[in-house]
Amino acid sequence: MGFFAELGKVIKKNIRDYGMYIALGVIMLIFTILTDGLFLSSRNISNLFNQMGYIAVLAVGMTLVIVIRHIDLSVGFMAGFLGAIAARLLREGMPVLPTILLVLALGTVFGLVNGFWVAKVGLPSFVATLAGMLIFRGALLLFTQSTGTIIVTND
Repeated sequence: MGFFAELGKVIKKNIRDYGMYIALGVIMLIFTILTDGLFLSSRNISNLFNQMGYIAVLAVGMTLVIVIRHIDLSVGFMAGFLGAIAARLLREGMPVLPTILLVLALGTVFGLVNGFWVAKVGLPSFVATLAGMLIFRGALLLFTQSTGTIIVTND
């Protein structure tokens, strides 16, 4: 039996277990080819790690929510709203550490409110967090005057 036939058998047998890794490898290969090798450069890898920090934190939290068989639809707009609050505070001259602590405290309170509706009141997590998503979306639009962005200078 040839190499490719054997490889095909191995892939078919393990596709469910290793499908995501195979897909990731194919995607990395495609991007590496399309960018003439720049995709796997040290600078790009460093940029990817710098940009994925907050997404990784959100992903860990969402994983915990999904493991207990619930869903949180509000997390994206909550993060956006909290980011806008942080940007506004920094723009107004508040130091970085108090800004981080305040935004973390607000995020904790917002999450506890969502959790209260699900755990104590008994609303389905889909309904409670959908309402939260709409509330945070509206709050973000009000807070940013419908632009969705706040410009923070490097000064």
